[in-house]
Amino acid sequence: MNQNKNRYMPLLMALCVVIGIIIGSFYANHSSGNRLNIINSGSKRLNDLLHIIDDQYVDKVDVDLLVEKAIPQILAELDPHSVYINAKDVQAANDDLKGSFSGVGIEFTIRQDTIHVQNVIKNGPAERAGLLAGDKIVTVDGKKFVGKAVTNEEAMHRLKGPKDTKVRIGVLRYGQKKVKEFTVTRGDIPLKSIGAAYMLDDSTGYIRIKSFGETTYPELLIALAKLSQRNFSNLIIDLRDNTGGYLQSAVQIANEFLPNNKLIVYTQGRKSPRQDYKSNGHGSYQRIPLVVLINEGSASASEIFAGAMQDNDRATIIGRRSFGKGLVQQQIGFPDGSMIRLTIARYYTPSGRCIQKPYTLGDDANYAQDLLTRYKHGEFFSQDSIKHTGPAYHTSIGRTVYGGGGITPDIFVPEDTVDVTSYYKQASMSGLILQFAFTYTDDNRLKLNTFKEMTAMADYLIKQNMVDKFAVYADKHGLKRRNLMIQRSHKLLERFINSRIIYNMLDEEAWNRYINMDDPVIGTALEVFKNKAAFPQKPAPKTVPKRTQKVAVAPNIPYEYRPLHAFPHLTAHA
Repeated sequence: MNQNKNRYMPLLMALCVVIGIIIGSFYANHSSGNRLNIINSGSKRLNDLLHIIDDQYVDKVDVDLLVEKAIPQILAELDPHSVYINAKDVQAANDDLKGSFSGVGIEFTIRQDTIHVQNVIKNGPAERAGLLAGDKIVTVDGKKFVGKAVTNEEAMHRLKGPKDTKVRIGVLRYGQKKVKEFTVTRGDIPLKSIGAAYMLDDSTGYIRIKSFGETTYPELLIALAKLSQRNFSNLIIDLRDNTGGYLQSAVQIANEFLPNNKLIVYTQGRKSPRQDYKSNGHGSYQRIPLVVLINEGSASASEIFAGAMQDNDRATIIGRRSFGKGLVQQQIGFPDGSMIRLTIARYYTPSGRCIQKPYTLGDDANYAQDLLTRYKHGEFFSQDSIKHTGPAYHTSIGRTVYGGGGITPDIFVPEDTVDVTSYYKQASMSGLILQFAFTYTDDNRLKLNTFKEMTAMADYLIKQNMVDKFAVYADKHGLKRRNLMIQRSHKLLERFINSRIIYNMLDEEAWNRYINMDDPVIGTALEVFKNKAAFPQKPAPKTVPKRTQKVAVAPNIPYEYRPLHAFPHLTAHA
């Protein structure tokens, strides 16, 4: 009898386990709601699908590659900023935000299947080893590295590497026929997020912030200290084309300019409770007159800073409406080294407005075309063309601001297209100007090396008739010479060409100084300081006219019949 009991005991135990699992699953599903069912069934179907494909598909399938391609498509159904980054691209994706990477310390461009050293980072490994701007890299670690195999990705793969590792670089130098080899010990290369910090005039400091990374705040403090030595009393912070970065960096920088206990930004999401970020009153520049420059390329953390200054009536915002990215991403890594940036919350400015522009789930195409749509609609040229999709909000002193798509500046400055011709568009968009500027730089380094200051080099370049030299070069490379258009766009062409040569020979700050000299947005900012109008004023109370008064009403002229001179920005040129 006991033997029979022992024989059935394993079967009884297995049966009990199965019944327990069924009962447990029943109560788990009912206690946690239908959502668990959906997730389990959805993920189970995906797993089942992959197993079926791997087991039964007619050809051999790389399931990992299939998953790699599927994940971005799934995330694209959520919002435009939830993205997947594969393992080999994670390092590059994080370098800009971390503010440094490990490598040899050069800035390069690829021309005619050869790496050309454009700039050598000061005090970096390459400079210490003896590399010079203008060198052509032809071998890496004794192996030939020219031809179709030379891509930006492959070049970075070979030249970047762990700190203190060595790489042998063979170069052809101008005027020499033999390959010269250098051994470079890789090191930490800083990636500066402050592109320029200098005095525009005797009283106005200028700081250009390119991104908001880990090192941006300390870089800003150094820049402010540098300007303090020049006794600046007004400040311009240029955030044009700054695509953002870390929330914390924007908060730290905003804190420098705000009095105590002012809301800078808050975040909130379905699973992320509201979190407020406020100033602590320790900022050193709480009363300095401030102007912030933005445009359609200013996004994310740039909009957080600009929105905090606008809603707290701390600065005047000048330029064009910003991009409109108000979604918060969290980085989540996978065991294979890849990661996703998943949207978990939204940003809200102090007045309560969300700056995220509208989007349709799964429709990346229209979202990606938004800036082009704005351009065609005329928003870059007329403030009246700006369409606000969100409700009205109010700043601390009662000024009206709008949500639902970026930060609208207090003072609008249109894009200047009066002298833009089809020739100029082709020259700039084709890359011919960049190619010509590098070729000219490379061929004239000995002379250009004698100029150490931007103004001296700019004066020299103006005398060299660079536009005509470019027109000859472009004609040989497929862009037919159009003398009337060249004459019309002469100033734009000269500015673009000379700025790139200055960048190639000097540095980014020199480039910023040059392009800012005749920038209408900078000019508008200087006028604001001159008129002592950097601090926004409380709007005057609205007065309702008495019925007995005659009120002048503008004639209702249809847009198409308005005189052309009223809209000079719409004038087309051929």
